Amino acid sequence: MQIGNLFADAQAPGEGERFEALLTHRNLVVERIVSSARIQPTLYTQPQDEWVALLQGEAELDVAGETVVLRAGDYLFLPAGTPHTVRRVAEGSVWLAVHLH
Repeated sequence: MQIGNLFADAQAPGEGERFEALLTHRNLVVERIVSSARIQPTLYTQPQDEWVALLQGEAELDVAGETVVLRAGDYLFLPAGTPHTVRRVAEGSVWLAVHLH
């Protein structure tokens, strides 16, 4: 048994985002993402489905050409192949991402 805390050691990096795998099991990857407000918007188009929850902070994304604003507690399902970009994010935002391969 392994016990952890999603908010432990969750200080924002100086810039960009920090990705940490919390669980990898069969076709499932669960990761924590901690964001700096100083990000370089990057286009992601992933081969796997992704469910993401914003646990702390707020963010603005472009999802397949549509602006999506997330606040703490909001979640979003991104089917495989869906282009998405984080445009703006609050300093210290914490995400939980579940990837289904």
